[in-house]
This record gives sequence, C-alpha cells and structure tokens, in this order.
Amino acid sequence: MTETAPSVRSPSPALLPVYGAAIFLSAALLFAVQPMFTKMVLPRLGGSPSVWSVAMVFFQAMLLGGYAYAHLLTRFLTFRIAIAVQVVLLIAAALTLPLAIRSGWGRPPEQGEAIWLIGLFAASIGLPFFALSANGPLLQAWFSRTAHPAANNPYFLYAASNIGSFLALISYPILVEPLVRLGDQTRAWSAGFVILIALIAACGALLWRSAPERTDDISTDTDAPAPSLRDAVTFMALAAVPSGLLVAVTAHISTDVAAVPLLWVVPLALYLLTFVIVFSTRPIIPHRLALALQPFLVAALVAVLVFDVTDSIILQIVLHLVTFFVSALVCHGELARRRPAPRHLTAFYMWMSAGGMVGGLGAGLIAPNVFSWVAEYPILIALALLCRPGLALPQGRARVVWLAALVLAAFVLLASSDIGDYTDDAVQKIVVGALLVAALTQWKKPLIIAAVVAFIFIADRVYNEESDTETMRSFFGVLTVRQDDDDRFRTLLHGTTIHGAERIRDPDEDEGDDLPEPLTYYHDGSNLVATINAARARAGHPIKFAVIGLGAGSLACRAQDGNTVTFYEIDPLVVRIARDSDRFTFLSKCAPDAPIVVGDARLTLADAPDGAYDLIIVDAFSSDAIPIHLMTREAMALYVRKLSPNGMVVMHLSNRHLELASVAAGIAQANGLSTRIKDGRDEGADDEENKYTSTVAAAARSEADFGDLATSDGWTVTQGDPAQWVWTDDYSNIVDAMLRKLERKPVTSKTTE
Repeated sequence: MTETAPSVRSPSPALLPVYGAAIFLSAALLFAVQPMFTKMVLPRLGGSPSVWSVAMVFFQAMLLGGYAYAHLLTRFLTFRIAIAVQVVLLIAAALTLPLAIRSGWGRPPEQGEAIWLIGLFAASIGLPFFALSANGPLLQAWFSRTAHPAANNPYFLYAASNIGSFLALISYPILVEPLVRLGDQTRAWSAGFVILIALIAACGALLWRSAPERTDDISTDTDAPAPSLRDAVTFMALAAVPSGLLVAVTAHISTDVAAVPLLWVVPLALYLLTFVIVFSTRPIIPHRLALALQPFLVAALVAVLVFDVTDSIILQIVLHLVTFFVSALVCHGELARRRPAPRHLTAFYMWMSAGGMVGGLGAGLIAPNVFSWVAEYPILIALALLCRPGLALPQGRARVVWLAALVLAAFVLLASSDIGDYTDDAVQKIVVGALLVAALTQWKKPLIIAAVVAFIFIADRVYNEESDTETMRSFFGVLTVRQDDDDRFRTLLHGTTIHGAERIRDPDEDEGDDLPEPLTYYHDGSNLVATINAARARAGHPIKFAVIGLGAGSLACRAQDGNTVTFYEIDPLVVRIARDSDRFTFLSKCAPDAPIVVGDARLTLADAPDGAYDLIIVDAFSSDAIPIHLMTREAMALYVRKLSPNGMVVMHLSNRHLELASVAAGIAQANGLSTRIKDGRDEGADDEENKYTSTVAAAARSEADFGDLATSDGWTVTQGDPAQWVWTDDYSNIVDAMLRKLERKPVTSKTTE
C-alpha cells in the first residue's frame, strides 16, 4: 500500500507582493511613530536630548514584548487562531487612534522623569506600538508556512522590513517634518494603520489558502536544533552592544546641536540599514570589509575624542556616525552569521530583541544614574571591538609584551603630569599615538585592540581629571563645576558650553559687602545687560523680570535698586549648584530670596499672572542647544501674554551650529512684535576675563518699547524671512538653520577648550 503525499495548494501570485507590502508598511509605521511622537512629547521635558534616550528604552522594551508575543502565538496556537488574534489586536489598537498625549500626563515630576516618561509613552502609544512590533516576526513565520518557493528562507523579509523602517526614518526629517504639520502627520499615520489591518488580514487569507494541510510538513528544517542557552546569550550580547551604542552616539551628537528628529533618525536609520545589509542574500558591504574597517575608524574616533583634532561639527558628526555604522555592521553581521533555521526564527528575534532592550536600558537609564559623566559611550566603543570574531587572550610572549606596554604607557603619562603644559600635551599625544599604531598592527585580535582603546579612554579621563573639578549628572545632562589653572575663576559648564563664571576672591581679602561681578554673557558691556538697562530706563521705575534658564545665577546681580527677578529652571541639579554659596555666590549675595520655579518654562510660566513681567529673558540651553519648543510662535505668544503693556522679550541666540536670529524674528513677527537683533560687538568682551560676545534678539510691541535700544549702535531692525515657515509647536526646520549657519559667520557661543 503506497502512502499518499500530503496535499499542498499552489501559492497565489499575490502571496509575495502582499506579504512584502504588509511587512514594509508595518515597519514604516513602527519607526515613523518614534520620532513623530517623541517630538510631540519633547516640550514636556524642556527639549532634553535624554527624552530620546528614554524613548529608545521604551521602544526596545515594547519591541521585545511584541517579539515574545509573536513567538508564543506561533508556538502554542495554530496559525488560523494566531491570524484571528493578531487582527483583533490591531483593530483594538486602531480604536485608540489618533496618536496623542493621553490626559493626566501634563506636568512631569521634579524627580523620576525617566520613569514618568516611560509611563506617558505606554499610556499614549503602547497598544499600537506593541501590535505593530509583532508583525515582523509573525509575517515571516506565516510566510515560512506557505508553499512559496522562498518559504524555506524567510529572513529576506527581515531585510525588506528594515528597508521600510529605513525609508520612513530618513524621510521624516527631510520630507515629513519640514513639509507636514504634526497634526496632519498623525492623521496620515492613522490612515496607514487602517490600511495595514487590511493587508494583515489579506496575508492571513493567503496563508489559509496556501499552507500545507499537514502542519508537520511545513518545511525541511524540522530536525534543526533549537538555539542553546549559550547561543541565546551570544545573540543578546551581539544585539545589546550596537543598541546601547545607538543611544550613546545619538545623545553625544545631539547634545550640542538640538534634540530634534534629524539627529535622532539618522543614527537609527543607519542602525536599521545594517540589518538590511547583513540579512540580504548578497550584502552590498561584505562582512570581512566591515571587520577590516572597524579598528581604523575607532582609532580615528579615539583621536578626535581625546585630542579634539577638528572643530568642524560636520566632520565630527560624520566620523561618529560612520564609526557607529561600521561597528553595528560588525555586530549584526556576526548575528546574521549565527542565525538559526527558520523553524526557530521567532525565538531568534526574541533573543535579539532582548539584547537590544538590555543595551538601550543600560545606555538610556542605568548609565545616567551610575556615572557622573558620559562613560557609556567609550565603554560601548570598546565593547563593540570585542564583538569581533577571534576573541581570545593573547598567548605566550604576546601577553607579556602588551601588558608591559600598557604599564609603561601608564607610568609615562603619570610622570609627564609634572612638566610644562606644552611638553605634557606632546607626551600624551606621542604615547597614545604609539599605542594606537601598535594596536592596529594586531587588528585581527579583538581583545588587544579593545584593551588599548579602553586604556586610552581611562588614561585620558584620569590624566585630565582635575582635583578642583566636580562632575554631576542629571536627566538633563552633565554639569561640571571647575576652577581654572590659575584659580582666578570658577565656571559652570553644561556639556561643553560655559553657563556661568565667577571670579574667585583672594581668601585673605576682606570681602565685605561687595557683590560678585557677573561675567560670561552678563558682563557690564554685554548685549543682554543692555536690554535690561533699556527696559529699566524705559519703565522709569524698578522692574520685574523673568529669566528662563538659571545657570550659575549671574543675572541675580542685575536685580538691583528694587528690581525683582524670577528664575524658571527645569533642572533641579542646576538649582542646587547655583544656591550653593561654596560654588557660586550670585544668588546668595544678590538675590537670596529670588523665586526659582522648577519645571519646563512653557508649563510653569503659564501659571504666572498675565502682564506680570516688564522683561522676559529666554536663556535656556542644553549644552549649546536651545530647546526648540521655547522658540516657536506659540511660545512667543505665551511670553507676550506675561509681559506688561510696554514690556520686552529678549532671547539669547548664541550658538555654534544654528542660525536662530531669523527664527526669532519670524516668531515675533507672527505675534505682531518688532524685532531688533545685535550680533556680537559686546562692549568690553574679553575671553581671558570670561567676558564673551553674544547674539541677542529683543522683541517688543512698538519701537518706543525698545527704549535706548532703538537708538543704540548695532541693534538692527529685523523682519522674518518670508521664504521661511514660522516655527511652531508642530513645525521646525533644523536643517535650514544649520545651512544658514554654514553660509554666514555670526558670533558663536563660548565653549570649553
């Protein structure tokens, strides 16, 4: 008696196009929502770059949840039931649309911002994101059950998925953000979600028709062993390093420009592109080429980070991104090389996603609470080198030679700290350069080159750490209080930018009642102080003024002769530093009772009475980046409501990378205000004395309200550029601002050496 072969229906010609379209659209929606919704949330937390870091932790966690859900569906349910469950889940998620911040999530707490932010994301977009995240592995698993000729190797669909993600991310800052309002973006996204439900249902129907009648004849890999625990740990490690590196490099490059989708999506798009490449049938960048390039790119990056060999922000960003891209290619290439048979596809994705979550969690949540500086970035660079094949301890003589070399290098660096600055710096460069060159000769031995890179980063940190320097970290960034080499000044830095400085008195000098001298952008001849003097003279009486951005509290010493000042500051750590008289005395000596309102200024200033202030100064920075939501038409409308009838709004616009004067003029003009801008030429500016030049915009309802500024040299009447869209809460164009900066050379802000 002969056995009858199981019946297999012929696959529909529409099978691959429908599955391809569904997985492409699902991935595009999944990754388009990330920058779109995070931009929506940014104003709640002052535009801090940490918002994106925490958002990435949420997205990775939800991705893991979706992959685990997909794994359980494919393992414990028949495909027919799994199809019905997924379609029902998608319909339930669609009922929560359009995307919006849910009620009850208005103002964040003063502590625990990261946990609050994760809760906001979960309440607002948790269900749609979870449903979308499961589609990738589910569709691949379903496709592997069909009778299609390519069903035995469905991993090519993962590359298609990442192409959709990549295109969605790249198009967001280039096409969507500059041309489409945020409200229209959410409506278009909702429409795409509904179309996706129809496509998923069509995929289910085609699977129903095309699948073998006997489920034990699904593929030819039924005897393929499941990944072992060691395999699972390897998958997680190889996924964790590039995921953490993604968070770290994004935070690094966005800190000194702006927390905007452009600088979020480019690293994420490159990250996804590595998946497209390594899971392709014929990768356009061979794995061996990525392995060869990585050590040399890391060496170049180490030179930039340690020696500041270039001031070009464009060159720095390109080097960071290229090094990240190649390192991610190496890690993900090793993942693709180890991928299991399609039968264990969903388990593979689940372990890979778990590693991604661990990496994001470590860089986005744990590191900021463990390290007082951004230590996670160099750590992850070194770990990326350990992901290369051939990891093993050096044997025999090589081990002794490299250990001796590192000990000798440490001794030379420590001994050189007692010699002159120039020679000292030259010795450091020679030693580090020699180590890098020697390590590159061993580029096929990951442990050696990783150890050398780690040593250089540690040595640089120890070598340049000063005993009179304090480094602190909060959700909003890294703060440093330090004294200069000759103990003349104490400065406050946020990231790489000086946010206040005070002259240190001689301990033997009788201080008496002398008030500290405001420096940096607040010295007697500065453009900001000119606006305060003009407002005071125009009013003819003591004025009330508000300052958005506390810094070291320098402007407290401009509240004299009956004038009162209220500070609005988002970072509680900044408040603690400014109020500590052992660090800075501006507040304690000039305005000890000045109110300091903690929280985002857009939310807290709204609580002030209308017409409360004669002058509002917007001087809020995150390192050198001005929070975008404080420079929109709606933000200016808020400032105007809080101004007295003859009041003035002043914005400090000094920035190394963005041209913001035309933006300020545009939002002022949109609110019926006139604008005068002074770009540099601060009287008495002297970098050696910590007195800097600045770009300042003043906006008022009438020419008379400018007071003395109307007749002062350099205060130019400026109109909004009709060719530019006015920045609003749902529109900003950071690319245009960067390009305008490259075309002109306005005064830049003071940064650390």
